[in-house]
Amino acid sequence: MLQGWFLWFILIWIFLLVFMFAIGGYFMFRKFLKRMPKEDGKSEMDWEEYYVKESQHLWGPEEKALLEDLVSPVPELFRDVARHKIAGKIGELALKEKVPKITEDLVIRGYIQATPKRDHKFLRKKLFENKIDITPYEHLF
Repeated sequence: MLQGWFLWFILIWIFLLVFMFAIGGYFMFRKFLKRMPKEDGKSEMDWEEYYVKESQHLWGPEEKALLEDLVSPVPELFRDVARHKIAGKIGELALKEKVPKITEDLVIRGYIQATPKRDHKFLRKKLFENKIDITPYEHLF
């Protein structure tokens, strides 16, 4: 029969494993839902990939640098995913508006729209650090 500190070690280890599996399962399930096809036959991630690929030629070096600077506060583990999601939203806006080139205005609008509402406080702070006036974009927040 288990007694003493070893019993507590095993119990804590069991709860820790269950907790970690629950967190991992949650994120895997979210990714699975994003891969599920919608009514049009494409998933959210398929559309995101499409917009990034179709708008790739519209990006200039200044806009790429601005996007890189804007996603810099995101933890490095999630930065690639955030960059791709934001670039997809910017590409979507660019293709819908049929612009010849992606501009700073388009990058900022796409950045605001692709960012979850809970992160808008950090987004405003980053735009303020870059000395970007957010008054024309208040309606997007």
